[in-house]
Amino acid sequence: MRLLLFTGKGGVGKTTLAAATAAGLAAKGHKTLVVSTDPAHSLGDAFGRALTAEPTEVEHCLHGAQIDSRGLADDIWQDLRGKLTGALAGAGIDTLDAEELTVLPGVDELLALTEVRRLAESGRWHTVVVDCGPTAETLRLLALPEAISGYLGKMWQLKLAGGRGTVESVRRLAGHLESLRLLLTDPAITSVRLVLTPERVVVAEARRTLSSLALRGIRVDGVIVNRLMPAARAWRGPAASWMRARRKQQDAVLAELDSAGLGEFSRVEHRAVEPVGVDPLLEISTELYGQSDPLLGNGSEVGSLLEVSEVDGGFELRVAMPLARAAAVELARVDDDLAITVDGHRRLVALPEALRPCEITGAASDQRGLLVSLSNAGRR
Repeated sequence: MRLLLFTGKGGVGKTTLAAATAAGLAAKGHKTLVVSTDPAHSLGDAFGRALTAEPTEVEHCLHGAQIDSRGLADDIWQDLRGKLTGALAGAGIDTLDAEELTVLPGVDELLALTEVRRLAESGRWHTVVVDCGPTAETLRLLALPEAISGYLGKMWQLKLAGGRGTVESVRRLAGHLESLRLLLTDPAITSVRLVLTPERVVVAEARRTLSSLALRGIRVDGVIVNRLMPAARAWRGPAASWMRARRKQQDAVLAELDSAGLGEFSRVEHRAVEPVGVDPLLEISTELYGQSDPLLGNGSEVGSLLEVSEVDGGFELRVAMPLARAAAVELARVDDDLAITVDGHRRLVALPEALRPCEITGAASDQRGLLVSLSNAGRR
């Protein structure tokens, strides 16, 4: 089973490319489900048909669904929240405090992710393609299992008299979140494809996104540049001049992308007519993947997060991630972990055993990411 997550800045065409990828997979005989967690509910528009929360057959080997995260929250979480509130109040905690304790941040997105996992593990499809929300929402979504585990850790500290049932519920939820985290960080199952348009402002955001995904240990196997203007060739007139000027600007951005250390990227030309329906989507899939299997991505792999090399007097630790020139990076030691914060996104990375006694003596950055120097002269 494979899980492909498509994300990108709002309006870059990620829904269309997710739908095109799913259509291309189905055409090659892969039983495929394409599902959207984006509140914009535009996946059905790409196929020219209405989609619901229940998978609907779109074409042979292809099903589609639109997850209603708000509805899931109303149906599932409110019931669980009511039980937790009652248990906390029964343990002597004030009712208002109990209500506040059970306001779980990001519950809508968490339930959407849980539903994706349920559908993926049903065994009905070889591949599940996910049209995620805009980049910021997706990064928050992918960080939820780890973040909410910390929230639940605080609940573990509550000394609940007679609250054994609540503790067991929290234990099960914590285990469920851990299994979600493992699913997202399993490179053999899950990968992300980042969609962007050839605009300068997008390059820096793409690097920040890739850095954040690398921090989360989530594999990226594709960067797709969408809506590239066709070359005007020998055309004449004001419209052709405008197209040539626009394409020249876009080519400059592509050159910047090429030198930004983001790996290989695919290109999809802008179309005069909005692609709606399976046939136009298959045309995009062919342009995007050619005769290759869409499962393979396009070679823009973000490498192993940690690489260690031994040097005189200590070690060098390579933390592989693309970094913007103006990226705000902070490093700190937290017990046996290296705390890395990039533009506000923080991750604790477990250090290899050989590096745990060492102390950080310096750090530098280049196109491949961070290079941290550690001395083995003595314990930190």
